[in-house]
Amino acid sequence: MVGRILDRPTLVLNRNWQPIHVSTVQRALILVWNEAAQVVDPRDYELYDWVDWAKIPPGEGELYLQSVRSQMRVPEVIALRTFDKLPERNVSFSRRNLFKRDHYTCQYCGCQPGMHELTIDHVLPRSRGGASSWENCVLACVECNKRKADKLPDEARMKIRQKPIRPRWRPLYAATHIPIQSWTKFLSEAYWNVELEP
Repeated sequence: MVGRILDRPTLVLNRNWQPIHVSTVQRALILVWNEAAQVVDPRDYELYDWVDWAKIPPGEGELYLQSVRSQMRVPEVIALRTFDKLPERNVSFSRRNLFKRDHYTCQYCGCQPGMHELTIDHVLPRSRGGASSWENCVLACVECNKRKADKLPDEARMKIRQKPIRPRWRPLYAATHIPIQSWTKFLSEAYWNVELEP
């Protein structure tokens, strides 16, 4: 149970309160312990260092870490003390991130049949030198993938709905879990393309 709590996501803000990363609770607590960050209480935007945060008892239904003598609330948001620039980040090319970029939608016919009925199509087929990259891969339903086969979209008389590009980095791509409800206070609407936890 403790391991799962320590692996939960924590939103990281820079000192100007811009979202820059999603970390684990474990990493967030290390940053707070080392005085590199402070916990942000999303209820009142109050900042807490390690000692002050440890004094606040968890409320009913709140996640907490249990030690021999005390309980500590799990931080959902932290703010760095010194970092004030947005980092240059690239979204790593992965199956999960490709599904996020293409919104679980076939890029040829526009259907959304569900994750298990979607495949990754190489616009320039691998047999013709096409690479597995952001600029050459799109989601395709099984039917469209069969129809396109080993051809270019023009040769198969198919059109890609949206040009495949590398997405810009934002914390949502870095998250390994669904974002937490309190994050809506710190992130704009553009960050939310999945349902929030209650």
